[in-house]
Amino acid sequence: MAFFYIILTSLIILNLVYAVPLQKDDNVSNNPIRYSGDEIYPYEKEHIETLAEYTAECTVLLKKNGDFPLTKKDTKKIYLYGNAVRKTLKGGTGSGDVNLREFVNIETAFTNAGFEILTKDFIDAYDEVYEKANKEFQEELNNNGGGFLNMGAIMSEPEYDLPYAKEGNVAIYVLGRVSGEGTDRKPIKGDLFLTDTERKMINDLAKGFKKFMLVLNTGGPIDLTGLDDVKNILILSQLGVNTSNTLVDVITGAKYPSGKLATTWTKYEDYQTIGDFAEKDDTNYKEGIYVGYRYFDTVNTDVMYPFGFGLGYTDFEFNIVSAELRGEKFEVKTNVKNIGKYKGKEVMELYLSKPNTSLDEPYQILVGFAKTKELKPNKKQTLTIKFKLSDFASYDTKTAAYILDKGDYVVRVGNSSRNTKPCGVIKVESRIDVRKVENKLGDPGFEDYVPKINSKKEDLSNVKTFTLNAKKVKKEIIDYDYSYPIAKEVKALTLEEKAKLVIGYYVDDFIGSLIGAAVTTVSGAAAETNTLDGKLKPVVMADGPAGVRIAKSYFLDSDGKAHNLEGNLPESMMSLLPPEMLQLVDASMPKPSANDTIYHQYASAIPIGTALAQSWNEEFAEICGDIVGTEMEMFRVNLWLAPALNIHRSILCGRNFEYYSEDPFISGIMASAITNGVQEHKNAFVSLKHFAANNQETNRYLNSSNVSERAMREIYLKAFEMAIKEADPKAIMTSFNLLNGVHTSESKELTNDILRHEFGFDGLVMTDWVIAMEGEYKYPNPSASNVIKATGDIFMPGSQADYENVLEAIKNKTLSMKELEMSATRIYELSKEIEN
Repeated sequence: MAFFYIILTSLIILNLVYAVPLQKDDNVSNNPIRYSGDEIYPYEKEHIETLAEYTAECTVLLKKNGDFPLTKKDTKKIYLYGNAVRKTLKGGTGSGDVNLREFVNIETAFTNAGFEILTKDFIDAYDEVYEKANKEFQEELNNNGGGFLNMGAIMSEPEYDLPYAKEGNVAIYVLGRVSGEGTDRKPIKGDLFLTDTERKMINDLAKGFKKFMLVLNTGGPIDLTGLDDVKNILILSQLGVNTSNTLVDVITGAKYPSGKLATTWTKYEDYQTIGDFAEKDDTNYKEGIYVGYRYFDTVNTDVMYPFGFGLGYTDFEFNIVSAELRGEKFEVKTNVKNIGKYKGKEVMELYLSKPNTSLDEPYQILVGFAKTKELKPNKKQTLTIKFKLSDFASYDTKTAAYILDKGDYVVRVGNSSRNTKPCGVIKVESRIDVRKVENKLGDPGFEDYVPKINSKKEDLSNVKTFTLNAKKVKKEIIDYDYSYPIAKEVKALTLEEKAKLVIGYYVDDFIGSLIGAAVTTVSGAAAETNTLDGKLKPVVMADGPAGVRIAKSYFLDSDGKAHNLEGNLPESMMSLLPPEMLQLVDASMPKPSANDTIYHQYASAIPIGTALAQSWNEEFAEICGDIVGTEMEMFRVNLWLAPALNIHRSILCGRNFEYYSEDPFISGIMASAITNGVQEHKNAFVSLKHFAANNQETNRYLNSSNVSERAMREIYLKAFEMAIKEADPKAIMTSFNLLNGVHTSESKELTNDILRHEFGFDGLVMTDWVIAMEGEYKYPNPSASNVIKATGDIFMPGSQADYENVLEAIKNKTLSMKELEMSATRIYELSKEIEN
């Protein structure tokens, strides 16, 4: 263990002080805007104010009894309880964390709003409980190896016995749960379940106070059983920089909740256990396409809070105005009326029930949605929602085709998956093969689960029926035979230069590259490409997806090298280090002289992906992308390693907060919108991640997600396909995991055949930050040459060993010069594009 600390300490110091030679880049226009001084900069103020206009739309009201919002008659004295009052969470941990200037907690936000907080003694006492528990937790981690070995480790909420008021006027309990990269959640008290302390306090407060609200400052579902007496529950989620002020606005009525769930919240025992989760070597997705509400609605589980559900302070009613089928495009119009006493917004959701003819089908799938503008009491709005039937064709593995099966397709509209009205029936008279492809993804080793249908028959006699004209459906046959262009300038490069292009720019020590020490341009960025001694401009990459993760503060040395004053590691990682190591790190950090100017790069923390999806507001997602793109352009970041759009397959996935939903359609919509917002800016691009089936953190580097061809195509690839076709992202990042025994990054079938040929993607494919794992594992590590052979373009973060692997593969003819030049061309062309 002592040896590990020595190695780890040296690596962290390397990250802070490593003398990386500056890559030559003579383009003066590439210099970022440099901010110094302590004042809040105009862009920060503008971005915070813009986000504040929308963040309440991400909050979801699960229960209400009319006590909220507070009125002017209510006291300004308030009881605040819960672990997240002072330790408020703006987002999850890991690479997606954002280094903003300042984060105001909920306690401070209420104080700033003029409230007198009557529970400061309790909050102080809780801090002592927390610090004691956290110290014991850190000691346990250190005894188990410490540092990187526990990346993402989360302390469960402790039990305690502190006195608290059991009656009064207004009380709010803010319950927080953090999760993060590297570790999955656990179905235990203090994580997925409430502690005994939390449950008792919440129920006591709900019974004793005249007005009580339970607020959930979480990145995903928790089990809310045993809280029947709680009449007001709000999912605040984790909203970035404006998390705390948004809660104050919602409680006081300055803003109102209008979000809907993008993932089902129910008892843990309700979630399917058909497939595996968090297995070391092989995780079997035996549930097939029955993920989330597709499972619950099909087997008719009585869930607590269904997909698409969310209340407002006001109430709405809706009625169907018209439904039409034009060609293969279905359109429904609904009138939505505010029948309550508060202003608000409502979401209308469109679902499609397919026939169970030759393929088993879930009860319904989301195919469209629309959100109203703000409606005052008694005001109404007509919403129009459209979808194209062939966009939701099912995949038939036997014939390797996307099909519209023979039968009746029932279209439903409503304000949650469990509150809909049939608005049309589309009759397909015979099977239509929409797109003919080839099965590409291998055998998972099992047959997918097929549920027993448990839904009631409904009377559709009064629902208008339309017959689809099969000739209106465009049919497609995929041709996989295509050779990619090679730039003549790339052909003229030496072999060594070509090899350097397809490997991330690295320092001699691999871990230094892993944690950003190889970056010579933007302080705190994740990585950059090789300039080939000034022939090219580096493509600078920064982490996401809750904003641009770069250094808050830095100074320039006499050679122009930027030194990060905080280090490149996220705060969540630094918090796992023992005190003696932190002291050594601090002593080893570069210190600016009295004459050095301190520059700042304060980024804006946007809502986590799950919260963004809960807004059901494409416009807001694009605005978030615009904020990110603006800051990328200012600080000269070219490639944002986001958005992340893996599916909430299990509520225990530690990284779900970065992802949008259990549903691929809304995931694709949100990813498309945020991509469009970013890429409106010059030389600012996104890298969609993680492609694909990255749905657990347990052994994430060498675990095989075993998934059927149908489930991959309908669930886990669908959102990527939508975003590629709707928003044209510049890059795609492959996932760490294997798929049916093959690394996703090394799968030519996934990268070349499906991504490039079927989806039409013509951009850059990069790996995630690959670590060569040592020990007893079933599957081998990926290699740079195998990735390039699969039409991947750049192996990250890069090392001397990876570079030599490519050269050796060329020498041994396991990688052709043509394959290398095709990948090098895509890197070369992106680098040339950002020069202009």
